[in-house]
Amino acid sequence: MSATLAQLGNSLHDGTRSAPIVRRRRLWYLISVAAVLVLGTLAVLRGPNLGIEFTGGSEFQISGVQDTSQTAARDIVREHVPDSEPKVTVLGGSTVRVQTEQLDSAQTSSLASDLAAGYDVESSAVSTSYIGPVWSQDITQKMLRGVLVFLVLVAIGMALYFRDLRASGAAMIALIHDMLLTAAVYGVVGFEITPSTVIGFLTILGYSLYDTIVVFDKVRENTAGMRVLNGPDYADRVELAANQTLVRSLNTSVVALLPVGSILVIGAFVLGAGTLKDISLALFVGILAGTYSSVFLAPGLLVDLHRLTSRAPRGPVDPAPRTTLAERRAAQERIASGTADDASDGGPEEGTDGGNGDDEATDDAPDDAPDAPVSVDSSPDVPPARRVQPRRSTRSGRSHSRRGQR
Repeated sequence: MSATLAQLGNSLHDGTRSAPIVRRRRLWYLISVAAVLVLGTLAVLRGPNLGIEFTGGSEFQISGVQDTSQTAARDIVREHVPDSEPKVTVLGGSTVRVQTEQLDSAQTSSLASDLAAGYDVESSAVSTSYIGPVWSQDITQKMLRGVLVFLVLVAIGMALYFRDLRASGAAMIALIHDMLLTAAVYGVVGFEITPSTVIGFLTILGYSLYDTIVVFDKVRENTAGMRVLNGPDYADRVELAANQTLVRSLNTSVVALLPVGSILVIGAFVLGAGTLKDISLALFVGILAGTYSSVFLAPGLLVDLHRLTSRAPRGPVDPAPRTTLAERRAAQERIASGTADDASDGGPEEGTDGGNGDDEATDDAPDDAPDAPVSVDSSPDVPPARRVQPRRSTRSGRSHSRRGQR
């Protein structure tokens, strides 16, 4: 099995095998949009399960109970606060947590005594806490501000690191996808959103960005020196980079998911610890979404952003100038070889009658006849070296004309 995975990784790295990551990018876009829309709709219909830290209110924890029935707690709370619907949660196997709206000191003390009597425990086994609306509003604003500041700083940092706003934009789109997908899963599952959930969110943002940076680093390595970044060659190299980092991303994700999944199972089903359950679910879903987005979404987004914003270079890219220079050199060599042949055959010299047709025509011309015009080929394909031979012939003719005048 390990040998097969190693061979697969080697074949993906050298390009003999290739997963259609960039070629099928519209399919990955469709899967992501469908998942976010379906899960988001279900989450909105169910409503967010905000913790008391964001809503404010009173909390009671009854420990050491024999019967963890939630019905008893609901009935007791409705006797004291008829218009309130309590939120009852079982933590572990012997603790019941009851959250209500804001209560004053007298109501809190009376409800704690009735809860102790209802679950047949001592009054000291019931702990109470209170979170005011000002504190909950303040922590909500700080949470939103922290996430926004994090996104802005990360976008600026990636733009400076890659020196490309399109790489930063592709990473940010993939990151927002991870946040939306994790929040939608949270809403569907119904887990309580607490400050631990926010910590898990920030953790998965860092993990997703790290995985995306690894892929984009390989893209930058494969596309170094390219001038055209909006053509099929660039897309092929981006796909090669995604394939080269595919096995590495999968291995990293599996190694990270194993302990996080264990914490989620133990915290949610064995111990019932709210903090472990909240943070582990965010990490588990975020790692899965981050791996998917960094491998299947970010490379395709980078290619599409380059196609939308890049301009084609003006003029020929590479081969045309080299071909013209070679043709000019070949033409110059042919001219030089032809000149050498004429010289070896004994061409006309100045002061001697060569006996060719051009010289006779020049001797027969009248004294006051104007000089014959020099014929110069203005064709762009003929190099400048061709103009040497006619000028020499004209000078020879002028020499014979002057001799005839004498």
